[in-house]
Amino acid sequence: MAQEKRIVHYSSSQKILLVGEGDFSFAACLATAFGSAANIVATSLNSREELRVNYPNAMSHLKELEEKGCTILHGVDVHTMSQHPQLIYRRFDCIIYNFPHAGYLRGSFSSESDKSQILARKNLVKGYFISARQMLCIRGQIHVTHETKFPFTEWEIVNLAKEAGLYLVEEETFYPWQYPGYVNKRGSGNCDESFRVGMSSTFKFAKY
Repeated sequence: MAQEKRIVHYSSSQKILLVGEGDFSFAACLATAFGSAANIVATSLNSREELRVNYPNAMSHLKELEEKGCTILHGVDVHTMSQHPQLIYRRFDCIIYNFPHAGYLRGSFSSESDKSQILARKNLVKGYFISARQMLCIRGQIHVTHETKFPFTEWEIVNLAKEAGLYLVEEETFYPWQYPGYVNKRGSGNCDESFRVGMSSTFKFAKY
């Protein structure tokens, strides 16, 4: 049996589902740390062609992941992912969504503090929780990494999880430097741009 390898919260022995990947740099980071991606399923809402156009580094990350045995799925919507033909019968120890984003409703005029913008974000995260809950192993966890200053506190992540039948296990401060090679992406507008990560936490939830 291969020796277990770890990076921060995650282990090579876990069955991991990554949701909403941008350029797949987070998946590549885990795969590099583990030396394998055989237990990782990495997904994005974008098609492969959209990734090629929007993220210059995506193809190299996908190539690396494929060589390490990762299952890669495109066009996966968090609201319906539990019914995806390649996911419907799979169960995971850990399901991860980093910096959920529902796009900008008013383009460049959008503000993160707009009530309509916040509502769209909350609907996205709650949809993720509902779907992910159905895909967990018995002792599995659902993770969301999320900024913790205003207006992001208005998303009320913990309450959304509770409404979906989940409870908060732990909240840990997120430090990007702990994940070598990971570069967060906007995912909307100028997709390949990174954004400054302010005070953020990884929220860990489990089923009641």
